Amino acid sequence: MSTPTTTSAPGPTGAPKPSAAPGGGAAAPGRKSPPGKLRAWVTRAPLLPALVFMIVVTQLPFVATLVISLFNWNALYSEARRFDGLANYAEVLGDAELRDSVLTTIVLTVVVVLVSLVLGLLLALLLDRSFRGRGFVRTMLIAPFLLVPVAAALMWKHVLYNPEYGLLNGMLTWIFGDNGPQPDWVAEMPLGAVEVSLIWQWTPFMMLILLAGLQSRPSDSIEAARIDGAGAWQIFRFLTLPHLRRYLELGALLGSIYIVQNFDAVFTITSGGLGTANLPYTIYQTFYQGHEYGLASAAGVLVVIGSLVIATFALRVVSSLFSEEARA
Repeated sequence: MSTPTTTSAPGPTGAPKPSAAPGGGAAAPGRKSPPGKLRAWVTRAPLLPALVFMIVVTQLPFVATLVISLFNWNALYSEARRFDGLANYAEVLGDAELRDSVLTTIVLTVVVVLVSLVLGLLLALLLDRSFRGRGFVRTMLIAPFLLVPVAAALMWKHVLYNPEYGLLNGMLTWIFGDNGPQPDWVAEMPLGAVEVSLIWQWTPFMMLILLAGLQSRPSDSIEAARIDGAGAWQIFRFLTLPHLRRYLELGALLGSIYIVQNFDAVFTITSGGLGTANLPYTIYQTFYQGHEYGLASAAGVLVVIGSLVIATFALRVVSSLFSEEARA
């Protein structure tokens, strides 16, 4: 009499169906795969220290600033500190000096971003061509963006703008002689002096973004346009410029986020005088010179909110860029 044998339940094809393990092999008896949520947490665990550090360094100070902005708090009269609600925000929005600093910030941002974009586009078009020494030229053009902002502002103030020994006036003397013009650049055109220094530093950033856009153009479309008899201007107008639209938007948004918050150039070159005090410098004056912690915190919160609005648009542009690259 033969002993009966037991087999697993047949699969769709009639063969025995082994139970699968997470690694693809047969699972050991009594062993279960970890649940999905636990596996997700195990995967993300190495990122937790960075997340905690980011929260401690960025979010907790912002929450503290938000709380302080609700108090009438002067450091010289700390015993008179009291809760004032949104009164600081109303005072900030109604302050004439602050409105002037907002206008200065807008003018500074628009001029620097637009001029940097135009110059960056011209330089990117130049570097998109092949010529001897292109790598060296590209490295030298990037150098201004790598400088520390304070060092760049000091260089412009003392090496270039100084009316006695600056290079700009020295060049005018070399061209026109001893009787040539010797302007005091910072005193006569203070906001322009700040704008020129920022344009010099941010043009390489715009150039890098636009150069990446130029090098991602579909070469077959360019070649087909040339075969059809399109000239250089027509190719740029109808193919290159539409392709660079997203890159131009990205450069404008990222540049705006930085210039809105710029403090180094204004503080170093003009010390906020002669109508160059932008919003960050006005906050600095309110906090460190006026000792009005509540007012300065309220103004700082408004700057952060404005920067977040701009950053949201920037992230959307980046997301659309990645989507277009994936579809291509």
